[in-house]
Amino acid sequence: GIVHRIDKNTSGLLVIAKNDFSHNFLSSELKTHAVSRVYIALAEGNFRDDCGTVNAPIGRHRTERKRMAVVPNGREAITHYSVLERFGDKTLLRVQLETGRTHQIRVHMAYIGHPLVGDDVYSSGRNDLGFIGQALHAAELNLRHPRTGEWMHFTAELPEGFRKALEKLRRSSRYDKQTENP
Repeated sequence: GIVHRIDKNTSGLLVIAKNDFSHNFLSSELKTHAVSRVYIALAEGNFRDDCGTVNAPIGRHRTERKRMAVVPNGREAITHYSVLERFGDKTLLRVQLETGRTHQIRVHMAYIGHPLVGDDVYSSGRNDLGFIGQALHAAELNLRHPRTGEWMHFTAELPEGFRKALEKLRRSSRYDKQTENP
């Protein structure tokens, strides 16, 4: 069964257990925060700080039941982020989950005023960079093997559409810097 899933239109790694023993072990590891999950995200706006933590509870949206939201009586949700690259009106982030709530990164980034590029649920969905879905990629998973206890590290490269979007932003950013300082 699926142990660690990713949102629709998110790329990257997920964990699927081959048997009940592995599923129970890995689910327990996730619940106790022993599994490390790192994402790459492209958010709207320019982050003021180079790193930060969003600690805000998440639950069902009051009126739109298919959406999640930061709500006072929600479940604990903690997201750590650090800036990898700035593109003026967009910021590339490394995001590490401490907890794992439904749509956690997407909800937290929208909550702090920096929704993910292309997210059609928690922002306008506007995306002029040419890829489908929100700019969110499950890039790294670190977990213990259910039988041996050995630490395992998995990575997934950014998909082509995400890479091309970043190349476009980098070219545009270099052009902007050159025109500012002739």
